[in-house]
Amino acid sequence: MDINFTKDDVAFRDEVREWLANDYPKHVKDKTDNGIALTRQDMVDYHKAISKKGWMGYNWPVEYGGTGWSSTQLYIFNKEFGLAGCPPLLAFGVSMVAPVIWTFGNEEQKQKYLPDILNFDTWWCQGYSEPGSGSDLASLKTKAVRDGDHYIVNGAKTWTTLAQNADWIFCLVRTDNSGIKQEGISFLLIDMKTPGIEVKPIITIDGEHEVNSVFFSDVKVPAENLVGEEGKGWTYAKFLLAHERFGIAGVGASMRQLNRLKKIIAKLDNSELQRKVNELEIGLSAIEITELRLLSALENGGHPGAESSILKIKGTEMQQNLSELFVEAAGEYALMYPGPHGYESNDKPAAPDYAAEGLSGFLNLRKTSIYGGSNEIQKNILSKFVLGV
Repeated sequence: MDINFTKDDVAFRDEVREWLANDYPKHVKDKTDNGIALTRQDMVDYHKAISKKGWMGYNWPVEYGGTGWSSTQLYIFNKEFGLAGCPPLLAFGVSMVAPVIWTFGNEEQKQKYLPDILNFDTWWCQGYSEPGSGSDLASLKTKAVRDGDHYIVNGAKTWTTLAQNADWIFCLVRTDNSGIKQEGISFLLIDMKTPGIEVKPIITIDGEHEVNSVFFSDVKVPAENLVGEEGKGWTYAKFLLAHERFGIAGVGASMRQLNRLKKIIAKLDNSELQRKVNELEIGLSAIEITELRLLSALENGGHPGAESSILKIKGTEMQQNLSELFVEAAGEYALMYPGPHGYESNDKPAAPDYAAEGLSGFLNLRKTSIYGGSNEIQKNILSKFVLGV
């Protein structure tokens, strides 16, 4: 895809590339380039480096400390970071709860929480899904009962990404059972160090500890941690999910993977695999155009709408399709070297480059079509808001 940048855009792109070459923490880069899992401290160091540069608020209004970037600059930033293989910025604080706070929160909440998010002094996680309440999120049962100047919270959340590392969690809780289920939900901010909170790991199919169950037993939460109005949480949740789905597509990272895959396929002399790669490249260009259209709408005062569902569907399908082709290219080596980049040992030779991804990436990416609202649900959203049925 040919994008005609202005001189200022080119200068900004060069600035991003210079930061990636010189200031991207070397220990983080080395680990990501070699498929080694990052520690909590690695992620903190990475985000702190971005914050020091003043880029943490990449999608924030200037009035709250954001960059005020144009849609083109945001596109360049995301694309260059993806092409460089950088870890995705943790969305829970900067891209999810922060827009809810500055849009619906009071001044005290903005002053308390937003600077910490910009500085990455607070690691947030998301408390939405529950056992039995995933795609049908409005059926959630975690209950918050008002008791003077506090809420008493009881219930459970599940699939809570990186809750084991989090300082705070933003939760949807049920504060009223008397009306329709969507009208009894509120949006609550909870300190993860509060007594009564227990985090239990869920080990995913690739053997990693990425998600958790979080249990609340008589957790006492200050009423001042309620965002907006009681009973309006469903409105805030929909607002947040549109921002989450927009960020899931990961176009830059998919471009990096596609480029790696093209180099591998070129060595295999397999016309069928080459055809599949060509089709993926066309599809990725279409996703990129859709992202640019949405960024332009946001710059002109719009909000993520049905287009974010399109990006969520097609972006996650692209990630899965890429991982499937890596496995297909690796053949039997995908079983011999299940890790991200293979390894050397006394009884095994080093993995060939076409076994670079193994099965771990393939297995891990099975989840992308589910989280953030399953792709089936996204198609229902598109049917309702675009087709009117």
